[in-house]
Amino acid sequence: MMNPADFPILFRIDSPEQLRQLPAEQLPSLADELRRFLIQSVSNTGGHLAAGLGTVELTIALHHVFNTPHDRLVWDVGHQTYPHKILTGRRDLMPSLRQKDGLAGFPKRDESPYDSFGVGHSSTSISAALGMAIAARQQQRDDQAIAIIGDGAMTAGMAFEALNHAGDMDANLLVVLNDNDMSISQNVGALSNHLARLLSGRLYSSMRESSKKVLGVVPPMWEFARRTEEHVKGMVTPGTLFEELGFNYIGPIDGHDLNTLVKTLNNLRHLKGPRLLHVVTKKGKGYKPAEDDPCNYHGVGKFNLESGKFETKPATGPTYTQIFGQWLCDMAEHDASLIGITPAMREGSGMVEFSERFPDRYFDVGIAEQHAVTFAAGLACDKLKPVVAIYSTFLQRAYDQLIHDVALQNLPVLFAIDRAGVVGPDGPTHAGNLDLSYLRCVPNMVVMAPADENECRQMLSTGFQHKGPAAVRYPRGQGPGAKIESGFTTIPIGKGQLRREGKQVALLAFGSTLTPALAAAERMDASVANMRFIKPIDAGLVLHLAEQHTLLVTIEDNVVMGGAGSAVNEILAQHGVLVPVLNLGLPDNFQAQGSREELLTDAGLDVDGIIRRVEALLRQLPLAKRATLA
Repeated sequence: MMNPADFPILFRIDSPEQLRQLPAEQLPSLADELRRFLIQSVSNTGGHLAAGLGTVELTIALHHVFNTPHDRLVWDVGHQTYPHKILTGRRDLMPSLRQKDGLAGFPKRDESPYDSFGVGHSSTSISAALGMAIAARQQQRDDQAIAIIGDGAMTAGMAFEALNHAGDMDANLLVVLNDNDMSISQNVGALSNHLARLLSGRLYSSMRESSKKVLGVVPPMWEFARRTEEHVKGMVTPGTLFEELGFNYIGPIDGHDLNTLVKTLNNLRHLKGPRLLHVVTKKGKGYKPAEDDPCNYHGVGKFNLESGKFETKPATGPTYTQIFGQWLCDMAEHDASLIGITPAMREGSGMVEFSERFPDRYFDVGIAEQHAVTFAAGLACDKLKPVVAIYSTFLQRAYDQLIHDVALQNLPVLFAIDRAGVVGPDGPTHAGNLDLSYLRCVPNMVVMAPADENECRQMLSTGFQHKGPAAVRYPRGQGPGAKIESGFTTIPIGKGQLRREGKQVALLAFGSTLTPALAAAERMDASVANMRFIKPIDAGLVLHLAEQHTLLVTIEDNVVMGGAGSAVNEILAQHGVLVPVLNLGLPDNFQAQGSREELLTDAGLDVDGIIRRVEALLRQLPLAKRATLA
């Protein structure tokens, strides 16, 4: 428990209304307390740390200047919103962060009125805030819409689409560009801060608008004046691009200087139209381990506050991510045509070693999933073999490109899909619950789900050798502990395995659900099939099991609707086979955060849940059918 005496100002702030009553001279002390509270809190729970440490002053300044929640703050991605949560009435709930029935790790509309837009994916803030700004204009309201977006999120095309639209709409929108990918350079100092205040002030603004009106009647003069203004501003600010898009660009300013932040935001609050404030912050600010290594302190588990060392559990074997990373390096040595691609997830996708050993064949395209997939398609057109390493939830953002640019042309692109199925503490924005459904309906796709570590390596080799598009989807974390063979063994496409022969009931397991299926089958004396392929599905194995058993049970860590179980149902319907089928999978809702084990148990995909659901169905069968099962 935190001691309120250690945070005398912070523990008086239960809402931004109270924050706005603080005198400006107390804001730096509040920032110090908020930063210390954040570090201590996350050290006990884990979560996203470095980004939030960098936005402490910015968060305070935004809530101090703007009338939230009447004025709407729209955060991008949401990694940096822990200070926002703490200041908006959720301070005492921080011990429950990212836990079942606790605080979400990202902004969530039904959690707080201060979370004006739910996020988790990148580069959505400007579009959403623009929608709110236009809604305010249409309804003649005076509230403000403020989008806070990081420089990394600016690499996505969606952000530029929104900027282009906003500039054309002349909407009353403020975009805060949080630039934390560089140290504060020389031009972010007293002179730059002075110029930012000057350029955002009413005198400059009124002169600018008056010039438009006076010179606007003489188009050549207005064009000359506009270009002169751009030249003057361009000498001291890097905002030419944003100015061309129709924004009034202000900055860069020091994002840790509360005095400058508050004064500049106060000026911008009174301006109209599209405005962009460029602030420079330091990721991990105020905690040396995070400042020195912001990447590893981006998302953390529990850690020792004094040493900064993470609490680690003894490794019992490699994770699926590590298996992919090793396979990628091994295959790259074996085949010079392999190209590795990631949309800004080098560490998360296990590509660090590959990027260091094969830098000329490694491409991080930034937060640009659509581009990553079409880029891979272009490579595949010219006899290279691209491997796209991508999270399941992020592949959703490139669905059109997967269909139109890869599958339609039947190009040999391998998708290594990490974080499939339930993910855990990151919650529904990062869950990979839908990929089997949205992949299996795409023509030309081969879709595989490994049951263990060795099968994962074999499936990656199978997909890489396939002459068309293929996907291997695997969960976060470790597998059951299978021995991993070296080499590049492949699997016959579309062929499953009968792993256990039992009586009456057959469990058809897809991917990681094989392990609980085998354990449940031992207690029920059921047959178990490791289906391996979702597409093409092993129709022969399905029909054989239907002929030999009186109940089929499909098990998958994907939503039931349209998933692997639906593929089994289709096979049976096509062949006119009438047999009871129980489809087990994830529910038709967005599961909140929790551990992976908790979420699988809630979905009935643990051993006891499988047995309970099977036995419940057996009790519902007609008496004649139950007699055959006895």
